[in-house]
Amino acid sequence: MNASLRISLTSLRTHRRRFAGTFAAVFLGVAFLAGTLVMGDTLRASFGSMFGEATSGTDAVVRGADAITAPGEAQGVRRPVDTSLVRTVERVPGVAAAAPDIQGAGQLVGADGEPVGGQGPPTLAGNWITDARLNPYRIAEGRAPARPGEVVVNRGAAKQGGLKIGDTTTLRTPDPVRVTVVGLATFGGQDGMAQVTFTGMTQADAEKYLTARPGQAAGIQVRAAPGVSRRELVRRLTPVLPKGVEVITGQQSTRENTDMISSQFLTVFTTFLLVFSGVALLVAAFSIHNTFAIVVAQRTRENALLRALGAARGQVTAAALAEAGVVALTASLAGLAGGIGVAAGLRALFPAIGFPFPDGALVIKALSMVLPLAVGILVCLGSALLPALRAGRTAPLAALRETAVDSSGASRVRALAGTALGLLALTATLTGVLVFPSVWLAGAGALLAPAAFVVLGPVAATTAVRLLGGPLDRLRGVTGGLARRNALRSPGRTAATASALMIGVAVVSLFTVFAASLKATMDQTVSRSFAGDIAVSTPSYGAGGSGLSPRLTSALQRLPEVDTAVGLGRGVAEVNGSGRALTVTDPGALARAFDLGTVTGSLRDLGADGIALTRTEAGRQHLRPGDRARLTFTDGQTDTFTVRAVYGRSELAGDYVITRSAWAPHRTQDSDRLIAVTLRHGVSADAGRAAVRAVAARYGNPEVQTRDAYAQSSAGGIDMMLTLVYALLALAVLIALLGIANTLTLAVHERTRELGLLRAVGQTRAQLRAMVRWESVLVAAFGTVGGLGLGAFLGWVLVKASDGASDSAFAFALPPDRLAGVALAGVLAGALAGLRPARRAARLDVLRAIATE
Repeated sequence: MNASLRISLTSLRTHRRRFAGTFAAVFLGVAFLAGTLVMGDTLRASFGSMFGEATSGTDAVVRGADAITAPGEAQGVRRPVDTSLVRTVERVPGVAAAAPDIQGAGQLVGADGEPVGGQGPPTLAGNWITDARLNPYRIAEGRAPARPGEVVVNRGAAKQGGLKIGDTTTLRTPDPVRVTVVGLATFGGQDGMAQVTFTGMTQADAEKYLTARPGQAAGIQVRAAPGVSRRELVRRLTPVLPKGVEVITGQQSTRENTDMISSQFLTVFTTFLLVFSGVALLVAAFSIHNTFAIVVAQRTRENALLRALGAARGQVTAAALAEAGVVALTASLAGLAGGIGVAAGLRALFPAIGFPFPDGALVIKALSMVLPLAVGILVCLGSALLPALRAGRTAPLAALRETAVDSSGASRVRALAGTALGLLALTATLTGVLVFPSVWLAGAGALLAPAAFVVLGPVAATTAVRLLGGPLDRLRGVTGGLARRNALRSPGRTAATASALMIGVAVVSLFTVFAASLKATMDQTVSRSFAGDIAVSTPSYGAGGSGLSPRLTSALQRLPEVDTAVGLGRGVAEVNGSGRALTVTDPGALARAFDLGTVTGSLRDLGADGIALTRTEAGRQHLRPGDRARLTFTDGQTDTFTVRAVYGRSELAGDYVITRSAWAPHRTQDSDRLIAVTLRHGVSADAGRAAVRAVAARYGNPEVQTRDAYAQSSAGGIDMMLTLVYALLALAVLIALLGIANTLTLAVHERTRELGLLRAVGQTRAQLRAMVRWESVLVAAFGTVGGLGLGAFLGWVLVKASDGASDSAFAFALPPDRLAGVALAGVLAGALAGLRPARRAARLDVLRAIATE
């Protein structure tokens, strides 16, 4: 084993440049993985520290005991508590102070007239708590609100909106309220909690604008007297609280808030990045395997001589693995340092793009270092295992051979195995998507599809390169023909090199197709369900915003240009024990502005005790027109409703519909998420939009769009997501290109004598460079075409699987322009990957190249 290690180290020192691509692939993959883990740990610790500091003075929180959570939501809605309970709490021995905490949605309008925030993080408003220790916010500039209309704004929101102390602006609650900024505040020492905005007002204003009726609060903050522990405070408060109200420690409340941030954002964000780390490492595995396979093939005679001199198979295998281990260890260690740099760079980048994170040093946990190190080493060793075993099986007589012929392209066993695997993948996928809908079966087929591509790669490479390289003979003459023959010389090597790029392009194509399908689905949904002409809406994606004032619908209905204006509000309740989202609207007008499909019963007769629901939900709840359902609202009241209509489509209208009169006794902060406007006959879209916009400006200036523009804006978040995906997948494509460049560099070294002979018989340096570049382009084109086909297929599977798992009908769409852009980028990337090997080949000394053994 010592001899094997010495041979490996000697070989590495002698041929360091052969493993440059492998080193880079491992380094980049490990750096991205380590950077993601370190950034996730740092953000969790920073948010935890910020919440802990902000709420350190709150020892107990009194709140509603039960929360109603609708499907797809992480946080439920709790029953409000009576502010009169504050006096009861204050009389409990051990309580130093107590204050109501009134919370609601409130979106500031900036100095430019545009809303501040609202594209994801919530926009909050509440009462300014006068007890400084109970208030998580601290006055940084100015003073606390003392009179009606005065507010304190977190400093981050003020900067974003261009607001300063003394400015007067509008606060959407959702009814527009004119407010004057009298103070700027910080949260836990920061300008705000990431991009969350907060507006603090007097308690009277908060009760007036953020609650359904005075005397309600989201909870009560309690501070303990000196010497009373938090647990003891909770124990003393519990007996005096009414039914349906609970008390928890401030520490527990802080932990819940931190966990909410972690589950809703950080976990999703880091998981998203980890997926791309996995893709990058998978691509790296192909590149690493190909590099070691070529190196082993080039050392066939060297390994055979070792075997002839007495080296055992295990020693030759161990020597090859030792080389891989040294490269893996050094590249992974360097990747850890690079990952720390990536995390530090992201911390500096996010504030620059308007997404500030809490201050604090990087948190580097042992797991965040050990895991990427282990993954990098295992990926490298695992990728080199088969070539190392192949090296150990080298026969001593191979020392007498000049070269080994690659026959993988004509392998019947490979062709049969790959075809069988492909048919199995296709059968499983189609069965799981079309015959017996099953996400697991479709997913298994989707995973088998890339494996089938890899197995069939060398067989397909021969045909593909001939077809793709056919035009080169006519366009580039002898140079093109030589490039095509070089790519055909070793189908296994060509396929292995292209496979890394194929995986990267396949993932890019998958997301491109899925994003285009989502946009087509949204467009189809709006076109099919939205029968209005104008849409007045809140932010089309994200959790932010305060909604639209319900009074705006009435104001629009009075316009002479408008035939029908219907607002869609939102509520939540338990329907027969299950949390469900409710659409609060005028059902009669709803049927005129939205296509609800076939309606059984009457939407006009819901009244204050009727409910309508989709046919799908009626089947789940076993309800028919005339049946009764028990609805439990967030105020704790349970009422019996009669099912008076069942309609076909949900989509924009939602699954459950009740009237505003039914919702009024139980509502909290009333708002609409969308107002559909149908214009009178003869009114043009431009005239109607102008009339609607003039009225909407008095209600906080929400977005006013035509139906087509609304459909496009509804998909606005998809383009942002796709841009981020492309940026992250650039790493995987970069690793694949390094693999192509490394393969060509090794091939140039392998063909040194051949290249020298070509130069000797008259080939110019320019022709030699072109030959190597075109070979690179052919390899990249093969990988790109395979990746486009695989990605489009997997995109179709994902769309169909989503269709089967959702009540809404998903539309499949292939975006030819974007896919053409992906194809062009793949081919151009191949040309770039061939530049360095081409230059190196052209610099070869002719006489020395001819004399090379």
